[in-house]
Amino acid sequence: MAGVAFLVLGGAADAAAVDLVYYSVAPDVRLNVRSGPGTSHQIVRILPYDAKVPIFCQTPGTTVSGYYGTSNIWDRIGPDQYVSDTYVHTGSDGYVAARCT
Repeated sequence: MAGVAFLVLGGAADAAAVDLVYYSVAPDVRLNVRSGPGTSHQIVRILPYDAKVPIFCQTPGTTVSGYYGTSNIWDRIGPDQYVSDTYVHTGSDGYVAARCT
């Protein structure tokens, strides 16, 4: 196939990494990263200003009113690391990634 490039990696996890998109956190916000999808979960770290985050999957949780509106969608940005989607500029009011399992 002329003009088509193929990339062969080690497995499904590698294939997902190729499609990984980073989204900007709301401006002038240091965002709490929590251990689960809700405000009752422990803060595990705080993102710096101007951070960009990957969204591996999304799940419902505590409803939050944030920079980009009100929603119960939480974004998993790493193992046991969740942020409210209301502080992440995804360009959508709904899900932009698969539901977390």
